Amino acid sequence: MSQAQTEEPMTHRQVLEALSGLLLALFVAMVSSTIVSTALPKIIGALNGTQTQYTWVVTATLLTATATTPIWGKLADLYNKKILVQVSIVIFVLGSMISGLAQNTGELIAARAFQGIGVGGLQALVQVVIAAMIPPRERGRYNGYLGGVMAVATVGGPLLGGVIVDTSWLGWRWCFFVGVPVAIIALVVLQKTLHLATIKRDNVKIDYLGAALIAAGVSVLLIWVSFVGGSFAWLSWQSAVMVVAGLVLLGLAVWVESRAAEPVVPLGIVVQRTTALSILASLAVGMAMFGGAVFLGQYFQIGRGYSPTEAGLLTIPLMAGVLISSIVVGQLITRTGRIKPYIVAGTLILVAGFAILSTIDHETSLVFVSGGMLLIGVGVGMSMQNLVLAVQNTVPLKDIGAASSTVAFFRSLGGTIGVSVLGAILARRVTSNITESLAAAGVHAPAGGGKTSNLNLNALPEAMRHIVRAAYGDATGHIFLVSACIAVVGVIAALLMRPAPLRSTLDLSAAKSAEATDKVGVSS
Repeated sequence: MSQAQTEEPMTHRQVLEALSGLLLALFVAMVSSTIVSTALPKIIGALNGTQTQYTWVVTATLLTATATTPIWGKLADLYNKKILVQVSIVIFVLGSMISGLAQNTGELIAARAFQGIGVGGLQALVQVVIAAMIPPRERGRYNGYLGGVMAVATVGGPLLGGVIVDTSWLGWRWCFFVGVPVAIIALVVLQKTLHLATIKRDNVKIDYLGAALIAAGVSVLLIWVSFVGGSFAWLSWQSAVMVVAGLVLLGLAVWVESRAAEPVVPLGIVVQRTTALSILASLAVGMAMFGGAVFLGQYFQIGRGYSPTEAGLLTIPLMAGVLISSIVVGQLITRTGRIKPYIVAGTLILVAGFAILSTIDHETSLVFVSGGMLLIGVGVGMSMQNLVLAVQNTVPLKDIGAASSTVAFFRSLGGTIGVSVLGAILARRVTSNITESLAAAGVHAPAGGGKTSNLNLNALPEAMRHIVRAAYGDATGHIFLVSACIAVVGVIAALLMRPAPLRSTLDLSAAKSAEATDKVGVSS
């Protein structure tokens, strides 16, 4: 059984003070990803890496963050949330330091995987703690602050990363070191300002077997996606073994979760209509957004020839869209208590943005590209955080950690799959484009062959450099077309959600908890 200590509700001032530390922690976690987006071509070039390794530097963090998110969420329902946030910050700091000291791409990928454990904690726990402090009806306004921080991080990260790699006396390693002081400040602020009741439960059991099976199953499938078509054929014994193994592991995970006393992904919550549709929409939005946005920096630098700093500046329309829409829509949700119309509109705008970017090549007008990025940013700002809020509105406070982390888990899973799948598609298409261009030019050399990666443009002859730029620029539009198709699933899921007014209390009563299970969405 569980018993929570009762405490007086936090005042608006106390909420803002605690929120400052939470947002700092979330900011540094997001910066760790966005700062790499423009710097990664330089980093991989310096370490003489490949396109597959480029993808895995991003995927490794997303993968471990995905695998650990439900565990962090379940722990938040059982133990002190404040301590868990601080532990995740410490893990993140250590991972950042190790990443900055990496000597080759293999070490960097491993360090980023460790860093992802901390990122998984932060992306799950910040949402959980906010839900434990603020009722859903009021949370729309605070989600606006959350979206603002996301936008600042996503705008500042690429710019900062570009400046760092373009500054000779700093170097790319400072892309990982620079977040450490901010994380430490967040740790101190949270220690002084965050005060939450500690939930004490007897006979606590964490389903580590289920979590391990989920991580293993997803990992096998992602590894298959990364190498199929290159190292082995789609129809081959290697493909058959990896796909079957991945599906068997995930099937076992579902079986274990259905019988676990404390499942990391509670199936009882997942099968509710609002939660199930929010998960489906989050998967689609995560796949589309993460998968597409990761390669924008590569498009501007390799496909268009801009510097990392310039590439960061060119992504501002995307981040401005997130900033403006998240703040404005957050205020509107708090005033009206309605959430579905904004999620539906956001997913539709997201599809439109990706459809526009699906037509770009290495000579497309930057004004046209900026218009597509702005729409994508607006769509993300209107939908992503509000999908979590829609689920939080339907569950009692005791399950808020599991529910929030489940949505974050599937969103991160979607992002991981998106980066891997789109990265694999981009790599295959780039290789094909380069091979065709070389053949047309009468050159018979492997693209990126020998000791030189085709991402290290400075080591290539001028003629070859032009071929590689055109190949990347022309291939990028294709992955945005795939992203648009994926995002359509998010629109369908949003349309099928039942409209549910946001409640004005932190918790559901036992009666309303039962009603939420039956009707999937109540208003207090």
